Amino acid sequence: MPVRMPARALMIQGTGSDVGKSLIVAGLARAFTRRGLKVRPFKPQNMSNNAAVTADGGEIGRAQALQARAARVAATVHMNPVLLKPQSETGAQIVVQGKVVGNAKAREYQAMKPKLLDAVLDSFRKLIAEADLVLVEGAGSASEVNLRKSDIANMGFARAADVPVVLLGDIDRGGVIASLVGTKAVIDPDDAATIVGFIVNRFRGDPSLFDDGMKMIAVKTGWPALGLVPYFDSAHRLPAEDALGLPTVPRGEGLKIAVLAYPRIANFDDFDPLRLEPSVNLVFVRPGDAIPGDAALVILPGSKATIADLAALRQAGWDIDLQAHVRRGGHVLGICGGYQMLGRSVADPEGIEGPPAAIEGLGLLPVDTMLEGDKMLVEISGETAVGSVPFKGYEMHVGRTSGAARPLLRLGNAHDQGAVSADGRIAGCYVHGLLTDDRQRRHWLRRIGGTASAFDYEADVDATLDLLADHIEAHVDCDRLLALAREPRITAAG
Repeated sequence: MPVRMPARALMIQGTGSDVGKSLIVAGLARAFTRRGLKVRPFKPQNMSNNAAVTADGGEIGRAQALQARAARVAATVHMNPVLLKPQSETGAQIVVQGKVVGNAKAREYQAMKPKLLDAVLDSFRKLIAEADLVLVEGAGSASEVNLRKSDIANMGFARAADVPVVLLGDIDRGGVIASLVGTKAVIDPDDAATIVGFIVNRFRGDPSLFDDGMKMIAVKTGWPALGLVPYFDSAHRLPAEDALGLPTVPRGEGLKIAVLAYPRIANFDDFDPLRLEPSVNLVFVRPGDAIPGDAALVILPGSKATIADLAALRQAGWDIDLQAHVRRGGHVLGICGGYQMLGRSVADPEGIEGPPAAIEGLGLLPVDTMLEGDKMLVEISGETAVGSVPFKGYEMHVGRTSGAARPLLRLGNAHDQGAVSADGRIAGCYVHGLLTDDRQRRHWLRRIGGTASAFDYEADVDATLDLLADHIEAHVDCDRLLALAREPRITAAG
């Protein structure tokens, strides 16, 4: 039998948030997987309300689920052992190895982080044990020296696990030379010594025009240049993790569908397939903007804090807009938290999603929700109660909703779920990924008077990951990256 070589690891850190770390790791995961390596993605700490249910019954950030898909393996909780899900401007729900462990304010969480390093390293060991290569993604900026003492997401992890780092800068936002050279200037020399090279991302135009820039960065930092990556035009075809990039301007053509982007919107990748449908004009409506009067369908998406977002919905005047939309004969769909809002009432007596409270719902469906009990994290399948159109998706929520006289869905165990109005124009359910299923998306487009295309969303995501891998292999020295990766030596220090 051949002897298995020790697993190697390499970490991609960034000069800031949203410089393209997640996409670079996904592309590298697919590229190295195609070379026959067993690749596993890993992000010690993530902050996102866009999460995915894993095969082992937990939840992780959506970006790590995409990276697992790029590596052609099932996502597990160990790929993102610490997930922070913001519930307010200063506080978040804390998920450790897939399970909710509590809530904390930002300052409280800083004190917790050193204790969470054990869970992070435990998950990392598990991935190392089954992989040839672990690709680690940092969080935010490597130069946040004010948070370095308790860091578990960037240099704190890299030093604790002895993982080499490649630093990624984004030229599209400007100042990439200063951001890369500045990182070297402000971080601790021992942290800087973990960096084995740099990549410049999202370049537009003639790459030869930046030859001197790449040389200048290398001279001033002492780090070798490993690649200048042009802007990847198909990035919008992959699930996004950051709500800041959601489209708010209509394309001006196609059947208009409006999604309400309240402050704590969650799992908004549910609607990526609609955004890519050629016959659909999808727009995310932000507070301050009215719901378009010509929308055929208004969607209330998931929320990390249903009561708080329902209050924000009313403050934006969307409750009045929704009533007008319904009077005009428009359709409404609520997913998860949005489903809860459509009912008569939502109560959170234990303060699971914020201060204990109860609030009157929008009253568009005859249901009531009590936020209590354990969080539901499960993949499900079934069919519509009317028409028997099949679907696959997942549930990720706290709370029980009761009172539905007309269920929307029938699950595989004959259990009914969701609710639909008597005229069929208002509906809601707990199923995320409902519209990712091509069968359901076509059903809904026909239901609201639209045209259903033959677009295959899942195949499109996989094809885009291959294009991303091709793109990165053409512009990054992947052979050198693989040579720079090394066997980690895990300690408790960082």
